[in-house]
Amino acid sequence: MSNELTVVTDVPRLPKREADGHKGTYGRVLVVAGNRGMSGAAILCGRAALRGGAGLVQVASAACAEPTVAAGNPCYMTHGIRLHADGGFAEAAGADLIELGESATVLAIGPGLGRSPTVLPMLRELIAGLPDRHVVLDADGLNAFAPFTEEFLHRPAPLVLTPHPAEFARLTGAEVPIGDDQRRDQSVAFAQQFGVVLVLKGSRTVVTDGRRIYTNTTGNPGMATGGTGDVLTGLIAALIAQKMEPFDAAVFGVWLHGRAGDLAANAFGEVSMTAADLLESIPAAFVYEFVEEEDDDPLPF
Repeated sequence: MSNELTVVTDVPRLPKREADGHKGTYGRVLVVAGNRGMSGAAILCGRAALRGGAGLVQVASAACAEPTVAAGNPCYMTHGIRLHADGGFAEAAGADLIELGESATVLAIGPGLGRSPTVLPMLRELIAGLPDRHVVLDADGLNAFAPFTEEFLHRPAPLVLTPHPAEFARLTGAEVPIGDDQRRDQSVAFAQQFGVVLVLKGSRTVVTDGRRIYTNTTGNPGMATGGTGDVLTGLIAALIAQKMEPFDAAVFGVWLHGRAGDLAANAFGEVSMTAADLLESIPAAFVYEFVEEEDDDPLPF
């Protein structure tokens, strides 16, 4: 591990909103997520991008899932990704998504896309076609590129990868890291090699860009339930859309995600809480200490 690695302990702040700001001020997130039977992943990711403060959110999901995704929230726009008759993504899907992504600030890619062989060429074309767009890559987006290579090493905008330990093992081709030391060392080495921001999820989530490292202290075992990772993906994307630097957005997003999980656990208990409970706790997680204010009055939640 590099001797010049900086340990980060302070969580970055999200600046106070401008009095004359409008939806264009706070960025546009394109979520590429959701397939048959997995529309919930797209809904959670899109709703998290909204709760995270993005000005505009559009969710592109497989055409068969779009009606369900559209019904999931009235505040984002939707798009149906073209499919073959066999259910795989059409050859033109990548070009269609590039056209959508040209108006986006950041892309959140992967939750619930499935593992069809057509996922990889679609995502490869999309990411390569928008080299200056920030990308948060999760779930089936990560699985499509496993094992990870250096094909995106020189992108102007570094990728943000958010694997859980098993996904990380698939990316590296190695065993699942065990213990804090292995998690830290392997995360830093991976980020240095591929020039990415890595968010290795789990208890004490690690965030690193190979030069800096942050170990999270919020969160609880109740968050070990389906969909919480989809919420994190949308949340980090929303913070990047609001002009936070990707590493800072990942650190704040992980802290905020865990804080929302703690609030949800307090309300519902660790056993019964769901990803939707966590999602609805995000507004209260934006606590006063982490928002720049001009006066001493706390935020009204």
